[in-house]
Amino acid sequence: MIENKLIYAIVVFSTFLFLRVIFRKVIVSFLGKITAKTKTDFDDKLLEAIKKPIEFIIVIVGLIVAKDILNLESNINEITTSILRSLFAFGVFWIIYNALTPLSGVVSKFTSKFGEELSQDVANFIIKTLKFIVIAIGFTSILQEWGYNISGFLASLGLVGMAFALAAKDTAANLFGSLVIFTDRPFSIGDWIKTPAVEGTIETIGIRSTKVRTFAQALVTVPNAVLANSAILNWSKMGKRRIKMNLGLTYDTTGEQVEKIIKDIKEMLKNHKDIHQETTHIYFTDFGESSLGIFCYFFTKTTAWGEFMKVKEDVNLKIMKIVEQNGSSFAFPSRSIYIESDNKKEELV
Repeated sequence: MIENKLIYAIVVFSTFLFLRVIFRKVIVSFLGKITAKTKTDFDDKLLEAIKKPIEFIIVIVGLIVAKDILNLESNINEITTSILRSLFAFGVFWIIYNALTPLSGVVSKFTSKFGEELSQDVANFIIKTLKFIVIAIGFTSILQEWGYNISGFLASLGLVGMAFALAAKDTAANLFGSLVIFTDRPFSIGDWIKTPAVEGTIETIGIRSTKVRTFAQALVTVPNAVLANSAILNWSKMGKRRIKMNLGLTYDTTGEQVEKIIKDIKEMLKNHKDIHQETTHIYFTDFGESSLGIFCYFFTKTTAWGEFMKVKEDVNLKIMKIVEQNGSSFAFPSRSIYIESDNKKEELV
């Protein structure tokens, strides 16, 4: 009788091994031909990811059926059942875990609003989080199969989690900071920003930190928690860039000369192709200690640093020519001292 059960069990298990070969050679091959005709490669990657776990489950099912045929003794049967059920649960969660990898491409489409490079980082973060959850659930399921108290285990995990949270509070702060950056999008890769901590061009935006290339070509890594709690001035988001200056003319400049200089500067800015015409203010504003002050306030069309400096240089040179052509000159700090002696005054400059 025992020999018959053993033979039946071997035959049944061999049948499942044969089914595994059929699955690999026929079913997987057939499904591969179908997925090859689709426009996306998601189904191809999914099939490749789950075929080995499914083969593993077929073998485990064969062992379970063979074990039931043998009708083992109570103690041995209980241990064997727990082992096989644990292996079956492992196979199921193995399928889910492997299926998450090709799913990253689908997740990337939903996170594409964060930008091409940042989208991949967000997608990887989501997939890794889901994989961790699958591992945790699978591990607790196997423990429950062996009779462990899951409530106590979860409570211990809570204590460990609290300790871990205290130890990794900076990492958690950076994570929430990255979520703020992903949501608000105060800057993008390539933007020129200025914060209390750093000024430069955004090179990469990661889950934990952002890398900024300074104008001295140094690469600064700034934690996202710092950026999320800082005032960020994004120069690249400007539609125009301001030029503000005060010109000082010598006191021997006449009123007619001042009027002509102001008029010529306004005309020059009006005809300048790189000057924004919406806001231009040129006024004679004050009598300084050693100069006549002309206030200049206008904007360039470009916001790029290098182009802005070229426009500013060109405007400065043209203003110098205008002042020279009108017979005036720029003042420099000076002071006149008058000394009285008897019936005359002597002036020293």
